[in-house]
Amino acid sequence: MTRQKPQRDRSRILTAEGFQKLQARIREKEIQTGDKFTRQKISDLAGLHPDTVSKIFRCKEGVDRDSIRRLFSAFELELAESDLISTIQACSSQPEPNFVGRESAIAHLNTLVSQGKKVILIQAEGGVGKTTLAYRYLKTQGFDMVLELWMAKERQNITSVESVIEEWLKRYFDEEPGREFGVSLERLRCKLGDGSKKIGVLIDNLEPTLENGRFIEAHRRYAELLRILANPTVQSVTLITSRERLYEDGISIWLYPLSELPKEAWNQFFETCGINTGSSPLSDASALYQMHQAYGGNAEAMFVLSGAIQIECQGDLEDYWKENHEDLLLNPTLENLVKSQFNKLQQDDEQAYRLLCRLGCYRYQDVPSVPKEGIFYLLWDVPQEKRKRVVKALRDRSLVKVCNEEYYLHPVIRAEAVDRLRASEDWEAANQKSAEFWTQSVKTVETTVDALKALEAYYHYVEINNFEKAVNVILRDRASQSLEVFTPISSIDYTLGGSFIRLGLVQQIFFAIIQIIDNVNFGYPLSKIYNILADLYWLQGFLHKAIEYHEKSGQVASQCLKQISEEHNKSEIVIKLKTLSLVYLFYIGICKADLGEFEEAVDYLEKVMLLSQNAKIPRLAIQTCSNLASLNSRLNYFKKAAEFAEKAWREVSTTQLGVRSTGYRLFHLGLTYKNIGETERSFEMYNRALAYAEEIRFTQLKGISLTGLAELYRKEMDFKTALSNHSKSIEALDKIGAKCDIAEAYYQLGLTYQKMGDYQKSQESFDKAIQLFREMEAPRQVEKVRQAMESGE
Repeated sequence: MTRQKPQRDRSRILTAEGFQKLQARIREKEIQTGDKFTRQKISDLAGLHPDTVSKIFRCKEGVDRDSIRRLFSAFELELAESDLISTIQACSSQPEPNFVGRESAIAHLNTLVSQGKKVILIQAEGGVGKTTLAYRYLKTQGFDMVLELWMAKERQNITSVESVIEEWLKRYFDEEPGREFGVSLERLRCKLGDGSKKIGVLIDNLEPTLENGRFIEAHRRYAELLRILANPTVQSVTLITSRERLYEDGISIWLYPLSELPKEAWNQFFETCGINTGSSPLSDASALYQMHQAYGGNAEAMFVLSGAIQIECQGDLEDYWKENHEDLLLNPTLENLVKSQFNKLQQDDEQAYRLLCRLGCYRYQDVPSVPKEGIFYLLWDVPQEKRKRVVKALRDRSLVKVCNEEYYLHPVIRAEAVDRLRASEDWEAANQKSAEFWTQSVKTVETTVDALKALEAYYHYVEINNFEKAVNVILRDRASQSLEVFTPISSIDYTLGGSFIRLGLVQQIFFAIIQIIDNVNFGYPLSKIYNILADLYWLQGFLHKAIEYHEKSGQVASQCLKQISEEHNKSEIVIKLKTLSLVYLFYIGICKADLGEFEEAVDYLEKVMLLSQNAKIPRLAIQTCSNLASLNSRLNYFKKAAEFAEKAWREVSTTQLGVRSTGYRLFHLGLTYKNIGETERSFEMYNRALAYAEEIRFTQLKGISLTGLAELYRKEMDFKTALSNHSKSIEALDKIGAKCDIAEAYYQLGLTYQKMGDYQKSQESFDKAIQLFREMEAPRQVEKVRQAMESGE
């Protein structure tokens, strides 16, 4: 008998060494030529089909040696034996790259089997790796026989359960099926009850047979098959994979929700593929981490992206993410994976489908998840008693994620949801309802979380171009009794914008205002938003810009008052406009003071004092009084400063101040008493200001109060405590970018080092202060620092 020769394995795959060698040369050529070598360009250069080039770079599918040699030659490389490995060797020597990060899942399945679980449903959304896990488990855990059913993805192509059982009986057991379905089932049960063999059953992709957790009418008999597989007499283990949960009566099935792969597994997989994941791939700032978050650790996405990274960016993950992070569904395979889940849901459950699309309007960014009440707001057309069922339908399909009973969508799911929502008639209503939810859910703003949640309503209104309501979100008063806040008259403490400033969230509210400022209607909202924007410019050190917008705020307020009739003269809006028509002068005075123009600042504030008394706005008068006290103390008018300080301290008990003005008053009194030599009272005021700042989370006040205390400790020669306070002050102020206050903090730090005799560190601190004051265009402040450098404090 002629002996058949074994088939030769002519296919080759690049080794890690060969891949890195080719990748390095391509990068070198790109640097030399200044051109990027795309897949098409590489194909043309090597004279190969693009699909062949893709296979070579993926290092998974074998190609002939000559094709690899031609690719190497195109880049002037010599192909060595160490650059190649046969496909057979690759399969036997390399770990399975698609199966990373599932060791604990294998162990968990083994635990369930040892506990007597006969049918286990592995459930997760598409692409997580259900099939890979089930197949791997049944192939590696010592099963003598595995019965397989690979369910068709389209319902019209699903094999009947009768045909499946007939095939299993014939192929695996050499048994003829019965004439009746029940007889065939019984024969299968008997075969599976034979304990002489370890039998596994794999039913993959069950969800096409399901509708809302139950088998569709055409395939109801699959329930009978599962009852047999779960029968106590059988000795087999059945693994089912499905995107949806199964709710059939009388079937004992154990649910095993499969979680996404961790970022460590993604990194391991990419490294196995020869992909460069960067120097710190597991850090929260890395491209790999961001990609992993965006795709929810999806295994299919990991695999598909690896090929795209190798082909499009020569294996550089960071380059790929930089180019493609804005379009998460750019890859057709991933797009189809997501779309198929939406289409299936739309076919099975229209209400759940509409909810999924509507959930796309939430951002999941600054506020990463939404309470269930926010979900219910989007079910305005569903009876209240049915809303929980609709939400559960999404949870059962893992299309919405849950953490601490709050809900969120992975970015790729949200991207598809947003596209579909925009194309539907629900776009405006969904955003309107979401905005109403956030507005109603935040009654007071006491923490950063409160502020960020309240601002979410703004983003929803901007999406539907309702700028009037968007600006009202920023201007809405949210008084807090725990902070002893009262009806607003002369400050921006109580608005959401004012709360952002107090909490140090400067950039978020600044860009929110800049985005809509040109769409704000004339009237009180425009005057007020100018007022807040000016305050933000001031805090960031753009003092001249701050003055410009304070003037605009005052001008708009004055023009509005001229247009209001006498009968509305005592309305709340008129009172607010009258305040804004005066308060802008106060804030300009503050800006002048920070520019070092103290005399000009006094002129503005004295005018405010007179006008506020005439207009009967006592809060503004007291606020102005404390600032005049500190300004006069800086100008060495100590008697006048003491009189203003006494008045500001005495009269406040009968006048309710706002959150920020209460803190600023304490600070300015501390500064006044320091300058006029009343050190003990200065300590008291600064410490009160610091305690108040920490109580209400007022970052800027905390920073400037620490600077004031550092000055006092310097005067007492307690340099250790002084330096500690300087350090804490600069750290706090730097977090919020309070340039004016940081510049002053460095100036005071320079004086402390100067007093200590450390002239090098003193020089460094003074230089930083000068740099910041120059950026603020504050020449008098620069001169102040220079004089201190020359003459000491």
